Amino acid sequence: MKKTIFLIACFLTVNFSCFSQEEMKNESPVPYRQIPDAPDDFRSGNVIARMVDGLGYRFYWASEGLRPEDIAYRPSEDAQSVEQTIDHIYVLSTTILNITTSTPNIRPLDAPNVDYTKKRALILWNLKKASDNLRGAGPEEVAEMKVIFKRGDQQVSFPFWNGINGPIADAIYHTGQIVSFRRTTGNPMNAKVRVLTGKNSGE
Repeated sequence: MKKTIFLIACFLTVNFSCFSQEEMKNESPVPYRQIPDAPDDFRSGNVIARMVDGLGYRFYWASEGLRPEDIAYRPSEDAQSVEQTIDHIYVLSTTILNITTSTPNIRPLDAPNVDYTKKRALILWNLKKASDNLRGAGPEEVAEMKVIFKRGDQQVSFPFWNGINGPIADAIYHTGQIVSFRRTTGNPMNAKVRVLTGKNSGE
């Protein structure tokens, strides 16, 4: 209960103190250079955590080493830029984390006004914390996790199923866009990335 209240307060204030000083240092390692070791069994929380880990690994390398021209790129005037796509992934990562504690997602929510490196770190830590919350959870615990959206006095709630086909799948989709866009700008993703194994070749 205390953890849930803490996360709600962090979410409402977009307060970076929700993350440790080590996590927020630009030079500190962020998670998902590799996918963590697989869980010991296939209980529901472990399976979903592994999906989030796969997303984390993909986003880590899709967003690693982006140049200013890569971040500013948009395929057309009407399309979102890479920067706007990353902002959207931040919102999705926050939503994914909030689902694991049934914390309401207050709308509208904008990405924090921080530099790209910090925003990337926030996304990766959101995903890592969500995975940690899911890991080891049984079917009954996952069934209690809700996707909640609140705007003013209006609130709607969905079961965890909608979190899978909604924000988790959407974040994977948009991460793939970044991979495509950076290839277009001549800065392709590291060729050693191996999404099947979750570890770059040679590491």
